[in-house]
Amino acid sequence: MHRSPPSPASPDILALAEATRRSDAIDAVSLSLSDAQWIILGTYLQPIGLPSGQALMEQGVMDRAVYFVETGSLTVHHEDDQKRERLAIVSEGSMLGEGAFFGQLPRSATVRAGCMVRLWRLTPLGFRELSQREPAIALELTVAMATVMARRTYSLSRRDLAI
Repeated sequence: MHRSPPSPASPDILALAEATRRSDAIDAVSLSLSDAQWIILGTYLQPIGLPSGQALMEQGVMDRAVYFVETGSLTVHHEDDQKRERLAIVSEGSMLGEGAFFGQLPRSATVRAGCMVRLWRLTPLGFRELSQREPAIALELTVAMATVMARRTYSLSRRDLAI
């Protein structure tokens, strides 16, 4: 069974496609998809609006969804016993949650909206369906998520070397 494209009243997935194409952030999602493929991908994603200050993810919680940022920015914090440390700001065209998505581990940080944010959510179930019905799109998405993970890991190791 193939899902139908989003209805005209639903949020436009092509705005996310454009945000990813414009972004030059280290964690930008780089997908070589046509607009038609983005529309198909959009049928497996759920749009989310998040007001400023609201948590998207909480450190330690088991949630394997991955998120793609269309508009706005989010702050990433790691909490330890003594303090709260800001790790990063994630903005338009970027993604969050790929570590828990692939690693099946609890969230390693808390993420809050820095302003009004529009995101798209992909669950593991949605990804399995995408993989079965649209394997080329799923493979492209997997490579893009792995690329973001590698870039973040490299960036973190470079910061440690600079200390």
